[in-house]
Amino acid sequence: MNRILVIDDAATVRMYHRKLLGDAGWRIDEAINGLEALEKALNQPADEAFDLYVCDINMPKMDGYTFVRELRRQAGLRQSPVLMVSTESQTHDATAARDAGANGYLVKPVRPHDLVLTAALLLGDSVADGRAAAAIVAAAQGVCA
Repeated sequence: MNRILVIDDAATVRMYHRKLLGDAGWRIDEAINGLEALEKALNQPADEAFDLYVCDINMPKMDGYTFVRELRRQAGLRQSPVLMVSTESQTHDATAARDAGANGYLVKPVRPHDLVLTAALLLGDSVADGRAAAAIVAAAQGVCA
């Protein structure tokens, strides 16, 4: 089962992401900032490494950009994908995230299906990907009906 670390200083956002991603069938852990997230990543046994990081940008102690750069510097750590999820909505924010080493970028408030579908794609989880895609189609049909 895939493991995801949700990194955000807002408890409500962590709970929201935990619920959505947990309901998709993944195991979720949380960190309140980039420093705690980096410590958790470094202290995981290799066979329990995180498969995806879902990370905010603006956090105390260590922001999301710094977390991703530090994560990418860890040669002995499995280099799992990072999905940045932030209120920062300018093009340069997504570019900065990519330049830091992130693999995806979503703007808060993120729609549930967008979060799950993007996570599934980054994880290579075709089962969750198919469920998320079907839910998006069903929601779109409900809106158009």
